[in-house]
This record gives sequence, C-alpha cells and structure tokens, in this order.
Amino acid sequence: MGWIRPRKPRDDTPVYYDLWAQEDPNAILGRHKMHVPAPKLRLPGHEESYNPPPEYLMTEEEKLAWEQQDPEDRKLSFIPKAHSSLRAVPAYSRFIHERFERCLDLYLCPRQRKMRVNVDPEELIPKLPKPRDLQPFPTTQSMVYRGHTDLVRCISVSPSGQWIVSGSDDSTLKFWEVCSGRCMKTVHLDGAIKSVNWNPYASLVLVAACVERSVVIVNPGLGDRLLCSSTDQHLEAYEPPEEQKQQPVTWVAAEGADYEQGLRLRIHHEKAVKQVTWHSRGDYFAVVIPDNGNSQVLIHQLSRRRSQNPFRKNKGQVQRVQFHPSRPFFFVATQRYVRVYNLLKQELTKKLLANCKWISSIAIHPAGDNLIYGSYDSKLAWFDMDLSTKPYKVLRHHKKALRAVSFHKQYPLFASASDDGCVIVCHGMVYNDLLQNPLIVPVKVLRGHEIVRDLGVLDVVFHPTQPWVFSSGADATIRLFT
Repeated sequence: MGWIRPRKPRDDTPVYYDLWAQEDPNAILGRHKMHVPAPKLRLPGHEESYNPPPEYLMTEEEKLAWEQQDPEDRKLSFIPKAHSSLRAVPAYSRFIHERFERCLDLYLCPRQRKMRVNVDPEELIPKLPKPRDLQPFPTTQSMVYRGHTDLVRCISVSPSGQWIVSGSDDSTLKFWEVCSGRCMKTVHLDGAIKSVNWNPYASLVLVAACVERSVVIVNPGLGDRLLCSSTDQHLEAYEPPEEQKQQPVTWVAAEGADYEQGLRLRIHHEKAVKQVTWHSRGDYFAVVIPDNGNSQVLIHQLSRRRSQNPFRKNKGQVQRVQFHPSRPFFFVATQRYVRVYNLLKQELTKKLLANCKWISSIAIHPAGDNLIYGSYDSKLAWFDMDLSTKPYKVLRHHKKALRAVSFHKQYPLFASASDDGCVIVCHGMVYNDLLQNPLIVPVKVLRGHEIVRDLGVLDVVFHPTQPWVFSSGADATIRLFT
C-alpha cells in the first residue's frame, strides 16, 4: 500500500548562502558602496633624499630656529641630512611614531562625500536691466545757482516747478527761477536756516522755514499775482477766538520791514526747531524740536493758528517727521525706528525696524506704501510696508554719511545725497501687482559738489514734473542735474 517509505540517502555536500543577497543598499551595511578612499600621503621630495642637494640642507641658525618652533608650526617634520652612500643611512628614528599617527589620522578622520554643484558664478548675480532702458533720469549738471556765502542746508521746489527756495547758514532765504538761475528774491532772517519747505497746495503760495527757535511763514510773491494776494487774504481772514487756549507756542503776525520782505507769520517755540514739513492739503504743518523733552513733535494748523502736541511722550530722539501723501498717517523717525501713526484713530499702526545706528532722513513714496531712509552710517534702506517691518533692501553705495533722500512725484526715481560729495539716483519701480517686489536699480552717480569742512551734499529734491534733481551743498551752491 506504499505506507512504508525508505529513508532518503543523506546528501553531504555543503550548502553555502549568499550573505549579501538580500542586502538593502540604504542600510548601514551598504555603506561600503559609498567608500571614500583615504587621502593619499604627500610624495617625498628632494629634502627626504639620503643625499639631498646642498640647498635643502639646513644651516646652524636654521636648525636652532627649527628646534625652537612648535611641532605644528614646522614646515618639515625632520632635519634633512646628507649621507655618503645608501649603506650609511641609519634606521629612521620617527618611523613607528609616523606610522602610528597615520593610522590615527585614518581612523579618526571623519570622511563624507561632498556633492559639489557646478554653479556658474555669473548666474548668482541678479539680472538687472541696463540703465539706458530705464531712462529718463538726470545725467548731467546743467545749472549752478550761486549767491549764498555759507553752506546751503536745505532746498525746496514750488509745486509748479518754476521756483526753488534755498535756506543757508548765512541767514538768508533765497528764491531762484529754475530755468534761468536768477535769484528773484532774498529774505534776510535772524539766524541759520535749518529746514525749508514749500507749501505743496497749489493755491497757497507759502514757504515755511526753521530759524533758530521759530518757524517763519513767508509769502514770496512770485508767479501768479492773484494767487499771492489770495494767499494774503486767506491769512488775514483769521479771527482770534474769544477765549484763548493755552498753547505750546506763540503765533505772531509779521509787521513793518519783515512784512515788506514777505514774512507773514512767526511761530516762536521754546527750543531750536530742526525740521518743518507740510501736509499735502497745505493747512497743517509739523515741526521737530529735538531737545524739547516730551513735546519733540508739534503739529500746527495755519487757518486757525493753533498748535497741538500729538504725543503724550516721545520714545527716543525724533529725527524726522513726514505726512503720508494721501492717507491720514504720520511717520515719525527716531534714531533707530520709524513709527507710523494713524491720526484719525490716534494709534500706532506700525513700527519699522531700521537696522542702522542713526537715521538722518526719510522719504515716502508718492503711492504711500514704500518708504526709504538714509542714515549717518552710510546706508540707504527701502521699506515695503505691506511686506515686512524690516528693510526690503539695504543699499550701501555711499562712502560717507547720507544727509538727504527724496522720491520723485511721477517718475519711478529716488535719490540720496551724501557727505562724499555725490548724489546717487536710483530707479525704484513699484508694481500694482502685490505679488511682485519693487525693482531697485542704481542708475547714475552725479558729482559736482566740492567737499567743504567734511560736508558734501546736504539736501536733494526732485522737480515735481521733470526728471530733474536739485542738490545743495556745503560749497554754498545749488546744482540742477537734468
């Protein structure tokens, strides 16, 4: 029935297994595929020879110096010796020592394979458009306005672009015609003029200037006579209220010789005034009084002749203030920060972190979402306020401190003036597409100002309609680049 089965004869041939057949190449044991060969020893040179050429042998002084050096500082680990024949060469005394060190090096040396990526260095440089594709921008000096006898600290252009006003340390305010370079009017004041600003509102012909402890409001009487007389009527229409409130400043109407010069109002402050800037509607203007404790910033209203201190206390020393071109925002730059306040809600909306030591000047893009600042440690930074509270780009093109920065109202241009005597004009294009970052390309370095007492260019402003830039310097001149 087949129930009994004979035993199979035993097969005594040995069976071998392939230990590595199922090996996972990524496992630890698969590392021998990534074998990195040991670094080869340096091949012996002439100095290792048993009979080296005489220039390889050391003199007595060299031997002494070699013995005094630390082992790791020595160029050679042995002293070359000359032997008459190969039979006379003794056993090498450091043989065991060197083999041992080589073994140590091999097993203690961490080795890994570096994957090198072949990158063309040209590809790492950002592709910027050529300056000639970004025209128009100012390229040549076409006019020099001479007449001041001391450094010209500040300049401002009228909204029509026909006149320019300059304030100097020689205590005069000069009004020039832009196209002819003629000085139309000189107003003598009682001190150096630290800041001047032409009212941006086209139907008011007024200029505000900071002199020592006061701000003077001047009607230059240039251009349309009807506008000048209506401006005077606007100022004279003021009627003081029945009950006077306590004000931080005193408003004084100009009379006599001052009125003949064109002065209309004087606003006396308690300390020296550093900067004045108008609101775009032309009725409010803000001033900076650096040493005035908690009232470093004051906002004055022209039509009602009243002043207010918008901040209960100031954080840090205020350097510059600026009104937003279209929205109710107010920018206050201290030494390290730019704070953006909402004037309607009376609250802080943003605090921009300037990574510099000391801000010297700020400028707001006409669209209002971007801002640049210049600093005394020769940096210019561009803030995209929708993007971040840190600078979007920092430009270090100037060698010395930046004194002023400015945006053009219509063209995508901005300029910076520095103590190295240059004005650098850059193309700064802001796109309507929120996903596209601004394009910043330096296009031109404008030279011409001489450096006097370590001061170069002190102020820079653009023409309101043309791609021209005005700069004023310590050499007592104002220059127009077109």
